[in-house]
Amino acid sequence: MATESSRFEFDPGFEDGRLRVVWYAFIAVLLAGGGYATYLRITQGMASTNLTSIVPWGAWVAFYIYFVGLSAGAFLVSTMANVFEIEGMHRVDRDALFAAIISMVVALLFVWIDLGRMDRMYFPFIWRQLTSALSWEVHAYVAYIGILVTELYFSMRIDLARVASSVSGLRAKLYALLALGRTDTSDESRAFDQRWLKRAGIVGIPLAIFTVHGGTGVLFAVAKARPYWNSGLFPVIFIISALLSGTALVMLLYVLRTRLFDGETVDRDLLDRLAQLLVGFIVIDAALTAIEALIAVTSLHPHEVETWQLVLFGPMSWSFWWFMVGASWVFPMVLLTRRKWRRSPTAMVLAGLSVVVGVIAVRFNIVVPAQILPVMEGLPHGEYFPSLVEWGASVGIVAVGLLLYTIGAELLPLTPLGGDHQ
Repeated sequence: MATESSRFEFDPGFEDGRLRVVWYAFIAVLLAGGGYATYLRITQGMASTNLTSIVPWGAWVAFYIYFVGLSAGAFLVSTMANVFEIEGMHRVDRDALFAAIISMVVALLFVWIDLGRMDRMYFPFIWRQLTSALSWEVHAYVAYIGILVTELYFSMRIDLARVASSVSGLRAKLYALLALGRTDTSDESRAFDQRWLKRAGIVGIPLAIFTVHGGTGVLFAVAKARPYWNSGLFPVIFIISALLSGTALVMLLYVLRTRLFDGETVDRDLLDRLAQLLVGFIVIDAALTAIEALIAVTSLHPHEVETWQLVLFGPMSWSFWWFMVGASWVFPMVLLTRRKWRRSPTAMVLAGLSVVVGVIAVRFNIVVPAQILPVMEGLPHGEYFPSLVEWGASVGIVAVGLLLYTIGAELLPLTPLGGDHQ
């Protein structure tokens, strides 16, 4: 019952105190290395990177579109509970929304560090260009983050109010503040929250599909000088791979947080359901990629054919075969083929982690190869591999995301409390 605010336990955070110390120490090391790399980027400018006028987009752009995809995919997983009301999915909807918010923060940090003039990051909001896809995309990101925060608030507001009434001191003030002062836990207030949660989700679906990640694909698809990018399938492939990586992330977080933070038993039916979704997205993603390659090769367009040859057989072909094909498709599919393995938390952690890591290669294979070949005959070929500064800054930015998620998991009721599991 909503009025039984005292009949639940809320003790978030690591079950093992030693693990907490080790984890925060690990993040601190990553942040220190990333901070030093970012210092070098700021003081030395783009000279600290391996980016050139021929290959102006590199690791940071690849990580940017990767985390935008993680965010969009995780959000769309949350809509299965909040909009479509699929049984059992309410267990992961808050985790998915929170992960989506953190992923967008990380994505925008990668955009910021990639700017030649980092101090001009606010310019798109002052000087708008209606004919620029990038200008529209920046504004869509702001609206999308607003939708995510709104959904997360309405999803957990009742539990925030319940926690505020069951604790005292600064903690009570903190949770009351997070609930925006709305401490009513009546059935009427619960129904109000659920209505607005669903409305925000409905608004967010087209925003995530057509403007956030589909729109990110458009940024590449409109580049006529790069035939490899200039494809109508590109935005669609972006959306499917976002669903693939987002589902894998939510499944991974669900198992790890349930085991390490909640100290509860993993719902194997829910795990099986997420695993089946993952199977479908892997099949669709692989099929669309194969179709895209087939269209490019049979078109006999020199630039497209040469780019695909570079992807498949060039110096970085290991990225395609070992990570894109192996880690994001083949290995997880092997683990997902048997029902017994789909219901195994250990196996699904391996499958989810494999996909989350493998999709990074998907983003690199989108960004880099198309820039290696010259856009005009007579121009030099490009060459690119991230510098230590690029890798270090990337690790630091990812560590920021890990830190934010961990703090949130230690403070927020990301798992529904008491009778809110349904």
